[in-house]
Order: sequence, then C-alpha cells, then structure tokens
Amino acid sequence: MGDPRILFEGNLAALRDRELAARLAAQRPDFSAPVSYRFLEARNGDPVPALYGAEGRSAGPARPLHSLFDPRREGERLIAALEGEDFLVFLGLGGAYQVEAALARSETDWAVIVEFGLRGFAELLGLRDLRGILADDRVRLLVDPRPGVLERLIPDLYLPVLSKALRVLPLRPRVEGGEFAGAAEEVRRALGRISADYSVQAHFGIRMFKNTLRNILRAEGEAAPLPRIRRAAVCAAGPSLDSQIPRLAEARRQGEAPFLIATDTSLPALLCGALEPDAVISIDCQHISYRHFIPPGVRRCSRESCGIPPASRLFLDLASPPPLASLAARPVFFSAGHPLGAYISSRWRPFPQIDGSGGNVTYAAVSLAEALGAAEIELYGADFSYPQGRTYARGTYLFPYFDTLQNRFEPLEALFSRFLYRSPLEKRILPREPDCAESAGSWYYETETLVHYRESLEAAGERMRARLIPADGLGAPIVCRPRRDGESPAAAPCRTAAVPPVREFLAAYREKIRALPPPAGTAAGLYLAGLGDEGRRILSTLLPLAAALRQKEPGTDLIERTRSYSIAAIDRVLGV
Repeated sequence: MGDPRILFEGNLAALRDRELAARLAAQRPDFSAPVSYRFLEARNGDPVPALYGAEGRSAGPARPLHSLFDPRREGERLIAALEGEDFLVFLGLGGAYQVEAALARSETDWAVIVEFGLRGFAELLGLRDLRGILADDRVRLLVDPRPGVLERLIPDLYLPVLSKALRVLPLRPRVEGGEFAGAAEEVRRALGRISADYSVQAHFGIRMFKNTLRNILRAEGEAAPLPRIRRAAVCAAGPSLDSQIPRLAEARRQGEAPFLIATDTSLPALLCGALEPDAVISIDCQHISYRHFIPPGVRRCSRESCGIPPASRLFLDLASPPPLASLAARPVFFSAGHPLGAYISSRWRPFPQIDGSGGNVTYAAVSLAEALGAAEIELYGADFSYPQGRTYARGTYLFPYFDTLQNRFEPLEALFSRFLYRSPLEKRILPREPDCAESAGSWYYETETLVHYRESLEAAGERMRARLIPADGLGAPIVCRPRRDGESPAAAPCRTAAVPPVREFLAAYREKIRALPPPAGTAAGLYLAGLGDEGRRILSTLLPLAAALRQKEPGTDLIERTRSYSIAAIDRVLGV
C-alpha cells in the first residue's frame, strides 16, 4: 500500500464535488490510528478495508469488506454475473473493486455510489488510488445524503429509453444498518415512479408531442391575465359531490362562495346542478376528455353548444387535445411537467407552471388554485374511492355514455358494475364522525391507484403554502397534516423579454433536434455528458416520444428514429 496521506490528497483532488471534498478535508483522518477501518493486505497484495463495529476499535475484531485472497477478482466476478443491467447503484464503497470492475466495461451507463459516515469515508480515501473512479463522468457519489436526495437523483439519471435496467449492488459486510436500508427504499420508490412515468410516456408520448406542437400555434399572442384569489373550491367528480353541490350553490347565492375550479370530469355534474364554475381544468391528452364537455343530447360539440359556460375560464395542459382549445374563446394553457412543455416555457414564452406529478386532475386543480394565490382550498367530490360501490357523481360523462351502450342483455347497472370491478378492490368501513351524519355505517371500495392519488395529494398538502380543507363526504378520508411552513418557494416571476414568433421558435427547435448526434453505442452517461446543457434539454423533450416509438416498434436506432419523427412532425405543423 502507498502512503495514505498522498493517496488521500490525490483522491480529494479528483473529486468533482468540491463541497464534499472540503468536508472530507476537514476530517483530517489519522491514518496511523484509523477509527472506522483497519487496513489489511490480501494474499495477492491488494489492500482490503476491515470495518470496526459501531463502538470503534474496542468493539472487537474488524470485518473485512472483501476477499482476503483476491478482492480484485471477487469484484470482477460480481460484475460478470450481471444480466444486462447497465445502471448500477452501489451501497457501500469499501475498496471499490466492484466499482472499478463495473467501470471497466463499456456497458455501464451510470454508477451511483452511496456511503454513510464522513469520517470513515475519508479514511477509505487513504486506502488506494481511486482517482480513475472519482473522476469518471459516469460516477455519482453520495456521502451521508439527506433523506430524499437519492430518490430525486435516480429519476434524473436513469432514463429507460437510453438505459436497459437498474441493479442495486450492496456490499454485504458494509450495509448492515438502517441508513443503507433507507437508501435501498429510496431506490425502490424512485423506480416505482419511473415505471409509472415511463408507462404513461410509452402509451401517450406520440400524442402528447403532436398535441403540444399544435397547441402552441394557438397560444401565440398576448397571454390572458390570470385572476388572483384568496379562497378556492376544487370540485372533483366523486359521488359525494351530489350532496355537496347544494351547499356550494347556497354559498354562491349568499355571496360567500370561493373561486370555483371544476375538474373536467365534474363539469357536467355541476352544470346539472345549475352551478357554473369560475374555471375548468383539463390535463388529459386523450380525446376521450372531449366527452366531459358534450352536453346530453348533443352529438357534436362547438363553442356555442359545448358545456363550458361563457364566463368560465378553460385551463388546458399544453399536451391537451387541440379540439378542446377551440371550445373557449381564450383558453389558458399551462405546463404540467412534460419536458417539452417545460422547454417551450423556458425558451419561447412562459406559461403557468402547474404541478401534475400527482397523476390526476384533482391534484392539478389544487396546484392551479395555489398558483392563483389561494390561501385556503376547499375540496369537494374528492373521494379517491368508490363510496358504496358508486363510481362518479350523477351527470358525469359515464352516465350518458353508458346510456347509449345499454341494452336488454347488458343494462346500465351491468355496465357500471363492469367498470367498477375492472381493477382489484379493497373494501373499507368509514369510521363514524360525530359531526358528519353521512358517515354513519358507510363503506367504500378503493384501488391501489386511488390510494396513490390520495396519498400524493396529502403529501402535497404538507408542502403547500395554501391550507387544504376537505369537505365532509362519503369517500376515503383525506388526512390534512399541519403545513411545513417555508418549504414551498414563491412562484418565479414571468420573463418580460420579447417573444419571438412561434414559427420561428419551432424552426429553431427543429434545427437543434437535427443537430443531436446519434449515441453510436456510447454509454448513456458519457453520451449525455457530451451533449452539453442545451443538447440534454433538447433530448429530454424527445424522451416521452422515444418511449412511445419504442413501444410501437422496438429497434436499436431509437434516437435516430425519434429525431426523424419529431422533425417530420414539426414540418407538418409548419406546413413545410
């Protein structure tokens, strides 16, 4: 083994994270009497770190973290046993033989290393020369990461379109303990979200891309001013809305009604109750969302015959079906997290930013209410369940739709029953609330998806500046915990720079897509590093489209096919 102090200084110099390097330098490890590790020598001469127990050197013999015969060969065998995984998360570093073997193969896209214990990690930097690992563009190193950091990092790096599969590789003698278990759980949660997002992209990426291109042509011109509000009521389409509409109507008659935001699904139910919302929001890119705006008995919807009251503002995601925009004189477009929408908002014209990460329109409506300045947001019809086996409030789109489908062999009740039981259900009994007579003896069904929607909204309620106030209802209770003040940043001011013509922006965007180089077998991490900041942003706008194209026709030249498809789509919009 070399001089630990020289090795330590050389490894520190190779660290790209200079803040971490400064923290490690401040540890000033004493290599003559290390606290966390004892350094052993394997039979082949390689150094092996041995970990002391939590109580230090007095706790008993140290545990070697690698083979004492040939640790280098042990690391090579571990990596050779992988089955195509190219995104690797290493829990525990040790002597880094396993990381070194992973980076030696061209298939490795990323290597994320997670370690805990700053002082112990500083001692490891005096074990051997790790400069080749620490300086590699494919490596991301986290030492004592705060909760949530790893969970946010994984989706930023792991792109299913470019990478094949992710694998967590724990260094077994090192990872005994709660900190590493928490890191593994963060990876699991991140993968769950990535899987859900990728599934949406694979199904709707083509439609979202085309819709967005067509919608920004309509969005050209001066943006309509947004109202500023203090109180809002968000109306979802759960069955509880039936009994809540009279309460809202009475508040409006008394002049005490808050600013009423209807989800697109709840709009027909509100209109059936003679209640016109102040705003309607729609986030679905599918054309079936058009049905929410068709009044009963109307076959084809127009601006004159559709279900949007003239005084109601229509808020649409940039990826919404373009026909919806024609139903309002001045629709208000917003960006809800789609990479192309975010790029357009930052490079062409700023659009309101709405949080669509909850995966449902009620969550987006709550985000809209907060963006408009509401300090209190009441929730109506937000059941996130099927109370007493009922799916939606009366008057919503399923009622007239199923009415046209029913026959004597499959009546209306059978159609609703088939819709209800299309997913696995769990039955819950609603606890009796002393001040809510409706809850007595009630029950509801819930699905895994609806539970996720509700929990996402509850988590958002903790972060928001606004206070969520769920109305009494029949569905799953929404738990509103105290807000964590100060966590939600103020909205960024809109840019006031001159906005170029939309066709000029699209032409420039097309040329940036054309300039993207093909990966040509390069590891994803190295390919992304070579693109530069703007190239990576351009590529990110194409990833949902690429996922959909791969779902439609798997192939090896995915980036090239995506580039050709997107350029052709832009040319069609521009009439080239």
